[in-house]
Amino acid sequence: MTTAPHSIPQPNLNLRKPVEGAVVEHHGEIVKQNGDASWMRSKLALAGRAKDHALDNKLYVGWSARGYKNLGRRWLDARRDDYPQMIESAVAELRSSKGNTAAESSAKELVKERRDEYRGHKKRHDIKTALWSAVGVAGAATGVIVGGTLIEACMAVGGAVFGAYHGRPDPAEAEVEATAPPLSIIEQTDSGFGQDTGQVFMTVDQLPEGGSPFPIAQARTPQQLAECVLRALIAEGVPVAEVSDVIRLSWGWQCVVRVSEGTPEAIIKVAGDLETRFDLATNGVRPTPMKERRACAVLRLVDRGADPFASAPGLPYRAPKSMSITDKFRIGSSVGGDELAVSLAGVMGLVVATTGGGKTGVLQALAEGTTACYDNITIDLDPHGDGLEDLHDAVRITARTNEQIEAVLLFFFMLSKARARLRKKLGMGRKWKVSKEHPHFTIFFDEFPKGSDLAKRLAFDLLLVGRKEAVALEIASQGGTKLYLGENIAQMIALKAVGPCKVGDTRAVFGEGSVNEGWQSHRLSPATDTDPKDAGHIYIQGVPGMPDEPIEYKVHEVPSATLRTLATERLEAGLVEPDQASLDAMAGVDLPEYVLPTYDIEGVLKKEAPVELLTWEQLLKLCDAEPMAGAQPEATTAVIADAVDLMDKAGVDRMRTETLVAKLAEHYPDAYADLTAESLKEMLAPAVGKPVTLGPLDGLANPRGFKRETLARFL
Repeated sequence: MTTAPHSIPQPNLNLRKPVEGAVVEHHGEIVKQNGDASWMRSKLALAGRAKDHALDNKLYVGWSARGYKNLGRRWLDARRDDYPQMIESAVAELRSSKGNTAAESSAKELVKERRDEYRGHKKRHDIKTALWSAVGVAGAATGVIVGGTLIEACMAVGGAVFGAYHGRPDPAEAEVEATAPPLSIIEQTDSGFGQDTGQVFMTVDQLPEGGSPFPIAQARTPQQLAECVLRALIAEGVPVAEVSDVIRLSWGWQCVVRVSEGTPEAIIKVAGDLETRFDLATNGVRPTPMKERRACAVLRLVDRGADPFASAPGLPYRAPKSMSITDKFRIGSSVGGDELAVSLAGVMGLVVATTGGGKTGVLQALAEGTTACYDNITIDLDPHGDGLEDLHDAVRITARTNEQIEAVLLFFFMLSKARARLRKKLGMGRKWKVSKEHPHFTIFFDEFPKGSDLAKRLAFDLLLVGRKEAVALEIASQGGTKLYLGENIAQMIALKAVGPCKVGDTRAVFGEGSVNEGWQSHRLSPATDTDPKDAGHIYIQGVPGMPDEPIEYKVHEVPSATLRTLATERLEAGLVEPDQASLDAMAGVDLPEYVLPTYDIEGVLKKEAPVELLTWEQLLKLCDAEPMAGAQPEATTAVIADAVDLMDKAGVDRMRTETLVAKLAEHYPDAYADLTAESLKEMLAPAVGKPVTLGPLDGLANPRGFKRETLARFL
């Protein structure tokens, strides 16, 4: 091959740019490109960032401590290995199989088998731990003894690095920390009470891998909240399936959690542990099982320092005689923002809360409604305290002594029996029809455990018969067990409201399994002198028209001045009085045997009646209440005074009606010459009532007449 004329050999071309800092050959000389300075700057910057990272994280001391804490938790989880959950499931199966001998026997065997397996597993785990610990301790001891200071330092650094490695933040958590604003800038807004700000749905399968539980404060979006809840529940061994309906509220978060097996009781059992994982305050985790979805619970997570009830509406103004006792009236709000409205028509109630739990506030909220009714008469009983206190002026009868309380309870027990017979004559049917002419009675009995034995017995009897006759009794106590109430009556009462109390009270009122079902009143905290805490917060059951769900409510806290103003208005508008038909019907009803006097076979009095049935006017006088205007004619007062004077002169404490008429005509012929037994009964009936049984007297087995003590009370 020949070269073309005039052709010039061309050098080989290399289009690649020399790499900065590379070594190249130039005209036979080796030259290093000018990359030395940049390379050094890169290394120095990397070292500077490493130093800043170490200083920002306080030399990873916290990481190391968290790492060993994580290792300890992993060790404990491995030691448990889900056995406690399996044992609890077996125990639950045993409980549910009661009554089925074969199933119960099988369940007992399963419980025993799982407990034996758990003991064996823990033993094997502890042996392995001991062996590995012995090897590690021996190696460390050898290194310390033989290696000297340098080895000791290396071992210390190695131990710190090992702990920091296992305590390093989760990437997802670090990303949240880096991008999320501080929690303090998420302000609570009153307008956000109960408002929806977004929804999300996340299942366990969608949960990112490799993450660990993190505090709720690091959740800024609904997605992050769902992930936070899922990770925490999984860590606590809850068989969670999904989190949905995530809502950000002014006071925290709300979501719906569904479990894949069992019931939401598993969430309730670990509520305290979840508060630790979420880094919330006590009672910051509030799960409420959903009746319409057996596998689901509404989970409310309250921010530290937040109040779910801060934006709840206040007490509405109710004018005097502006409503009926059959109407519902609002007394508070739920943690979810729904109103709590009750009607006490024919509803027997029990309020339980320890000292500082807000019993009086709950009773006042109920009585504020009952005293605004045009067809209800409110009665206040309290053997120890001030009862309804600021509503006193709007209350028809206030009783504080045992004598007063016993007389009031006997009166309304007899009125209930009288109405049971009277309503048939009035064509009311199977229960008393409340109206302005035939009003309802609501009796509030605060500090019930401090009442006398007789008062408690009368109250029990009234609970049995008063509902259908429009005589409702509302009891308040510091506890719900037999120790406080005298009888196991808590669960037989229709309306039950429980505030801060002991766990035994929760079970006594709501049922043995109520705690696992979400009734958490025992987790509420009573007030102190400087902190109201959860006073006035209640769980309530038996509200007419409302489902019995374990939801926390707060009852309206009304200032004393407001209650006193309302009471004054209602007094000035006139208090409701009982219907005369019911009062008259009481004369034809027999007294219970335990309130009758006792006589021996010869007719000698052995034991006085423990309480005497009074008329309405006598009851008002005994309790220092104002009688109805014009209810007592002067002539009646005069005949009562003369009758008492005659008994004193004769040295007797009772007289038959006929004997009393004869004595009055004998000693005061000008005034009572025309008096007859019937006219005397008619004259005394409005004040004293009908004649009562007197026991053996004047040769008769049990005649009727009047007692001196009864007559003297009216003077």
